[in-house]
Parts: sequence; C-alpha cells; structure tokens
Amino acid sequence: MRHLLSIEKLARAEMDAILAGVAPLKKERGRHTRFPLAGQTWAMIFSKSSTRTRVSFEVGIRELGGQVIFLPAHEIQLGRGEPVKDMARVMGRMVHGAIFRTFAQQDVEEFAHYAQIPTINALTDQEHPCQILTDIFTFQEKRGPIQGKVISFIGDGASNVATSLVFAAGKAGFELRLAAPRGFQPDAGLVKRAGGKIVVTEDVKAAAAGADLLYTDVWVSMGREQESAERLQQLSGYQVNAGIVRLARPDALVMHCLPAYRGKEIDEETFEAHAQTIFDQAENRLHVQKAILNWMTG
Repeated sequence: MRHLLSIEKLARAEMDAILAGVAPLKKERGRHTRFPLAGQTWAMIFSKSSTRTRVSFEVGIRELGGQVIFLPAHEIQLGRGEPVKDMARVMGRMVHGAIFRTFAQQDVEEFAHYAQIPTINALTDQEHPCQILTDIFTFQEKRGPIQGKVISFIGDGASNVATSLVFAAGKAGFELRLAAPRGFQPDAGLVKRAGGKIVVTEDVKAAAAGADLLYTDVWVSMGREQESAERLQQLSGYQVNAGIVRLARPDALVMHCLPAYRGKEIDEETFEAHAQTIFDQAENRLHVQKAILNWMTG
C-alpha cells in the first residue's frame, strides 16, 4: 500500500515515478482510456480551506473514474474532538482512499496508520508534498531537468512549502537557497537531516543572484493569523520584485503557489509579468494530483 505523507519520506525513485506520469496524463486529458479509480470512492477530509487543492483533487478523482466525498472538519465528528485514530478506523472500512488537509503532520500519519487505506497529505503545517511535486514538474516542463539548477525561496523559510523544498533539494539534485529573517529560517537539524545543497541566509540579493527560479509564498499562512502584524513587519524586506528578478538569470522563472497577496510577498508588476508561469503552475496541480493518484493505485 502506498501513501504520500511527505517529501521527506518519499524515495527518489517514487518521486521520479510520479513525475514521469504527469505529462502523459496532461496530454491525454479528456481522452483517457484507463480509469484506475473506477468503482472507488475517496474521502477528502479538510480542516483547512482550499481552492486549488480541493478543485484539483475532486476533478482528478472523477477524471480517473472514481467518486469523491468532501468532508470539511466542521461537518464531521473530527470537528467536535473525535480522535483521528477513531475516524481513521471507520473511514478505512468505508472508502478506498483519503486525502487529508489539516494542521498537524502527526494527524495525517496517524490516519494512514489506523485507516490502512492509501492516504495523501494535501497540506499540513509541516509539509506540502503535492505542491512541491507540482513545482518540480512545472519547472522541468518549461526549462528541462531541475538537477543542478538553483532554486531561491524568498520569505518564510520555515513554512510548509519551504520545508518540503528542503527535503526535495537532495532528492531532485537542485541547489536550494532560502532567504528569510533569522526567526523564519528552517531548523538547522532539519536542514542537516535533509542533506543536499542548501544555503540559508538573511541576504535576499545573495540568494537571488544567478537563480534559475525565484519562488515565494504568503507571509501569513493559515493558522498564523494572530501573528499577522508581526510577520508583515519582519518579512517586509523579503519581497520578490523587479529589482530581485534582475539579479536572477535572464530566463529565470518566478513561481507562487497562490493565493498571492500583491504588495506583500510579491509586487503587482512582477506577479503580472510572470502570471503565465504562475497559472500554469496552478493548473499543473490537477495533472500532478492525477499522477499521484495513478501511482498510488498502480
């Protein structure tokens, strides 16, 4: 049985297998001849709201022949304090797979253990594996192999996206530069555990210099709203803008996993100048989710 719980726990061969399946699914959309989820019903359990993750998985499951039940936490007993392991043991008897979007990484891992059905981490506070697989695919679709390239993440370097990038760097063979204030940098032990070529710095310009990809994300993630004023103040110097883009390679891509707050982590001009890439990246969530589902049921 296969799960996708984190980039950290995903083997390089498994990452390669998922990524290899994306382009054919994208090319064949609307003309599929194989429906690996036919006769299956998957549950989507969301404690955090979503646009791209929800739409891409719901559409993807249906296009692969399956049925889907969307379960926001506030509408099920999980929202009233039912233990994850109890919910998991019930779900495991009724559905064929689960997509879990929640706060604690431990909850997703506990669910997978007790449910004994294929389980996908659709985002936790610690990791966002589906997003990072999409980012790698999008880069390679536009620029070829990511191995040996320089990826610069600017902003909250301790976020779930940044953490998953840290684990992806060694597996996919790219250099990762994280530009973040000291209080927003990843744990040194985590970076060491991940391996790979990772540079953590407070210097945005140094991180951007010669980069093949500039990447940013919101400064205030879901669940951090009470820290909003402090975060906006401390991260104000970590914006992707025209000046930062000029420091990167002339053909550098700019990515954002959305939603974007223009004027904060990225300015309006830069966002619109790179909107094609950003919305291709968003669309690719669908194709990558389908590849993940296909791999899990293979």
